[in-house]
Amino acid sequence: MPCQATFEQWVPFPLSRVFLFFANPRNLPRMPPATDTRLDRLALVPPPNPRGSSTSDTSLAGVGSLIVTSFRVLPPLPFRARWIARITDFEWNHHFADTQDKGPFRTFQHRHEFSAEEKDGVPGTIVRDRIEYDIGLGLAGRIAPLFVGPQMARTFRHRQQVLATLLDRDASSS
Repeated sequence: MPCQATFEQWVPFPLSRVFLFFANPRNLPRMPPATDTRLDRLALVPPPNPRGSSTSDTSLAGVGSLIVTSFRVLPPLPFRARWIARITDFEWNHHFADTQDKGPFRTFQHRHEFSAEEKDGVPGTIVRDRIEYDIGLGLAGRIAPLFVGPQMARTFRHRQQVLATLLDRDASSS
């Protein structure tokens, strides 16, 4: 049964900084810690720079990049699931998208969108995640959204709580 979820957050950081943070898959394991997400393998294809030629930044995931992670499905238990995602779309400082090649869902597409927005005179960035997924599993898949949806919401709620700190820390270490 196909499901959709959208999560949105504003952060008081410039669009370019926020976009670079998310386009670097090495930031994936930083949230949330309970899932013990590990980056098992990266096969990165650098995105073209904004003027069309290739970029020299080899830490970013452009179209065709393969990202292999593993995580704890039920954090108190030691069992891990593997997730293989591929970047399918990339537009500088606007969006990028990934799709699950192999993992716990029948299908999973995730579009990360970014836009500059000022709030109360403070410049910042809106981060929007649009997710479409199908759990599969036949009849069990019809009740699985009752568990998967809240888990996904907890994951994004955690990210909303820590994102500004991570962006601030990331900027001070550069």
